[in-house]
Amino acid sequence: MEPAEEKAVTEIPREFAGQRADVFLSGFLTELSRSSIKKHIELGNILIDRKTFKPSRIINGGESLSVNIPPPEPCSVEGEEIEVDVVYEDRDIIAVNKPAGMVVHPGAGVTSGTLVNALVYRCEDLSGIGGEMRPGIVHRLDKETSGVMVVAKNDRAHKSLSEQFKTRETEKEYVAIVSGEMKKSSGIFNSPIGRSPSSRVKMTSFSRAGRDAETRWEVIERLRGATLVSVWPKTGRTHQIRVHFSENGFPVLADKVYGGKKSRPRKSGVLGALIKRHALHARRLGLTHPATGERIELSAEIPEDMVSVIDFLRRQDG
Repeated sequence: MEPAEEKAVTEIPREFAGQRADVFLSGFLTELSRSSIKKHIELGNILIDRKTFKPSRIINGGESLSVNIPPPEPCSVEGEEIEVDVVYEDRDIIAVNKPAGMVVHPGAGVTSGTLVNALVYRCEDLSGIGGEMRPGIVHRLDKETSGVMVVAKNDRAHKSLSEQFKTRETEKEYVAIVSGEMKKSSGIFNSPIGRSPSSRVKMTSFSRAGRDAETRWEVIERLRGATLVSVWPKTGRTHQIRVHFSENGFPVLADKVYGGKKSRPRKSGVLGALIKRHALHARRLGLTHPATGERIELSAEIPEDMVSVIDFLRRQDG
């Protein structure tokens, strides 16, 4: 892994007077992301006039700045020989079609079988910025959501991709099968999303601490009792698509958390046999390549279980 460049003690130019310290440092330490800079300030790896400081401190100019960034912690995740569907790879990034049922990275109660375990085995090195349990990870998909994901293979790529997701420069398109026949052909769901006060595992639009969330959608095809839609989330809140469609009366098919009885295929029925997870797939991801600056599109075809459901519902119509 590439450690950040260690910089000797230097004087902060007076032209930066009036800026917040974290804003100044993001332009000075270009190899680090804003979140990494904040972390290193808190750890005391960055000092002003040989003292710790708050990220919000206002620069006067002329202060001494010392930066001593240790190398990233080595990845503690053990590589596993797990087959992954690679849709794109070069020296900077790797993009995969994550299958439904695969967790992105190790966490509480999950230590193996994750996408990170598979990539650590396949790739000689992944970006260390994400931390020892999440090397290279710049965004996530829910465990039961399938589709395209991009992972950084070095710290430069990690910073670039993280900033693109943060500033909403990426373009994400999902495909979902939702319960119920939507009357409108397109629309936008725009309501804040936050943690549900009544459930640790659920998000809701009725949280007092909700953050802005916007989801644009368009009908692809109306099916018997369901609708196939394209979805473009402008923001990336946890469970955003699932929450927005559920709270607007059209839960994602087979969503065990947000669907209720309306979206739950009967276990004894054909649909219950065709799909075992919520019918949501990340079909396309557009981004700027962190090394070349070129705009690229990464895509993953709709998986077989969702295709089987679509075909079955089409036959019911005809």
